[in-house]
Amino acid sequence: MRHGVRLGLDPGDARIGVARSDPTGFLATPLETVRRGGGDLKRLQAIVGEIAEDSEVLEVVVGLPRSLKGGEGPAAAKVRDFAASLARRLDPVPVRLVDERLTTVSAEAMLRDRGRKGSNRRAVVDMAAAVVILQHALDTERATGTAPGEIVEEQR
Repeated sequence: MRHGVRLGLDPGDARIGVARSDPTGFLATPLETVRRGGGDLKRLQAIVGEIAEDSEVLEVVVGLPRSLKGGEGPAAAKVRDFAASLARRLDPVPVRLVDERLTTVSAEAMLRDRGRKGSNRRAVVDMAAAVVILQHALDTERATGTAPGEIVEEQR
């Protein structure tokens, strides 16, 4: 298992859920929710910078929405564009895309089971989905010995 903090992102139309791992890559925890729109990439860059003051930031893992059959639609295209812009901004920190099928559903179920209700649950579901995305990536790397997903090449 590679050593270093990883960030997990669940980019939505309104918000971006952010999670982080511990430096050993064992556990993902919620960090914050970033409002989508002007300044969102700048805030994500600042988060990476803040973490880098104390720990090595190994990579940023972005959830890629795929259909249940594995195909990609308009939502995946938007996330690919977002990830490419983020990769340019964060260079040299790598950005990876990982399959996020059903992560929001899993996150909502987890929060509902823990007693979060209504708008209170919606306020944290993006962070919880980011945790699910990142934890899945960590578990996959631990099981396979290889980095998860696909690396994002910067589009200039």
